[in-house]
Amino acid sequence: MATTADIRTGLIIKLDNSLYSVVEFGQNKTARAAAKVWAKLKGVDNSRSIEHTWNSGDTIYPVRVEKKAYQFLYQDESGYNFMDKESFEQIVVNKEMIDAPQFLKDGDEVAIAMNTETELPMAVELPDKIVLKVTYSEPGMKGDTATRTLKPATVEGGATIMVPLFVNEGELIRINTKTGEYIERVKE
Repeated sequence: MATTADIRTGLIIKLDNSLYSVVEFGQNKTARAAAKVWAKLKGVDNSRSIEHTWNSGDTIYPVRVEKKAYQFLYQDESGYNFMDKESFEQIVVNKEMIDAPQFLKDGDEVAIAMNTETELPMAVELPDKIVLKVTYSEPGMKGDTATRTLKPATVEGGATIMVPLFVNEGELIRINTKTGEYIERVKE
């Protein structure tokens, strides 16, 4: 059994028959009372975000999670379809489980966190940085590289992000999937 001393960021625990991921945690010590451990929790199987407090040393129930490599195949009315890269089995995942679905394109490799008790997917994580092609952007003018002025650009998958004025249609750009921001141009 695990105790509150084992709490760390990213740990998935079972609380009130729901699964929560630890976003932030800390400890409150007072002069006369026992120490308390608090955590900000984000729902894995629901959309709730809560704070919870335990007495120091209380038992917690962590869930064992395994991350496996999957390949994105396609999206249809049932959800997003992925294929296990080792066994070639296919699974369908809801849009809410994917951290940045607007940046997914066919053939992308992702990591899917699987609950080892139920063998059900819990979350889909894209790589931190991905390369996408700009499908539409207003043309840039020569000499537009001096300022940090941004313009909207549509990338593969239909997402619109802000890019510098010198980025043109058809170019490859690197994007941060966590923030949705432009990082740099990529040479082919």
